[in-house]
Amino acid sequence: VGEQRARWGRKRSRAAKELLQSEHRYLEQLDLVVTFFVTILKAKGTLKPAVLETIFGPLESIYSASQVFSLHLERGNLGLGLENLCQKLELYGHYSENLQQADKTLKEQLRKNKSFRRFKKLQESRPQFQGRKLEDLLPLPLQRLHQYKHFLRDLLENTSPDHTEHQKLAKAVKCVSEVSQWVQDVIRNRENSLQLLRVQKLLKGQKTKVLAPGRWYIREGWLLVVPSKGEELKPRMFFLFSDILIATRPCHPLHLLNSNKFTCQAVYPLQECTVEKVFGHTQSQGGLLSLSFPHKTLLLMSTDQQDINDWYQSLKAAIR
Repeated sequence: VGEQRARWGRKRSRAAKELLQSEHRYLEQLDLVVTFFVTILKAKGTLKPAVLETIFGPLESIYSASQVFSLHLERGNLGLGLENLCQKLELYGHYSENLQQADKTLKEQLRKNKSFRRFKKLQESRPQFQGRKLEDLLPLPLQRLHQYKHFLRDLLENTSPDHTEHQKLAKAVKCVSEVSQWVQDVIRNRENSLQLLRVQKLLKGQKTKVLAPGRWYIREGWLLVVPSKGEELKPRMFFLFSDILIATRPCHPLHLLNSNKFTCQAVYPLQECTVEKVFGHTQSQGGLLSLSFPHKTLLLMSTDQQDINDWYQSLKAAIR
């Protein structure tokens, strides 16, 4: 038991030391943005207050929280530092929600605002920046949140359950995990919105509405439609979402506006759909899927075994 405690102690002090050193580095980088951008821009009035707020979000508050946390770590008050950090962690969630708009506004200002463009270039050329751009520094809080998760888990694993700080560490790990999940959800929602928007732009005309609340993009690809009467197989591009399957065909390659777009042929709701493998259970070449809807059966084929298996799994998951 004594040896185990000593081992824990060594690992714990190593993790605590790394946490403090990395917090100092993090503070230095945040300081670049706060000192050379936020503070000076506020004083100069180069950007309107609302624009400044959109680009930097709660970065100053995050910087202040990090200063307090760093001070507690230096004094060896880990428990007190963690309590303070937990109270400020939701700033990271709000920061991630704002990041996409921040990026968009920054690009807009660089395009439109000549004096801001010059100012940014001048500040980034300072030796303290070491060639880094403002765009490289803005995602730092979200990277730091990810690091907190690992450092605090490390500390918790190497802290004896009867240690005075064990409870505070366990609470901090829970707080960081919850905010990390919040940030992950923000990122997933953002990526999903981009996929929905991309597919919407790929479809000719506006009749088919891809953008819908609660809809998730799953996959897309070419499949062969097997007609009921012995006609030839028709290659079609399918887009699968959490609630619908869209069948499309490519527009004419010589069309002036829509040569790279698709015409929607049918939208199949997945609510009352069942999917079965007709063949493709063995290591044959490709396979055939049967999709049954209340008033129609759709036979889809691929010559690629793996592809048809993937489609089968994706369709099953979407229907479920």
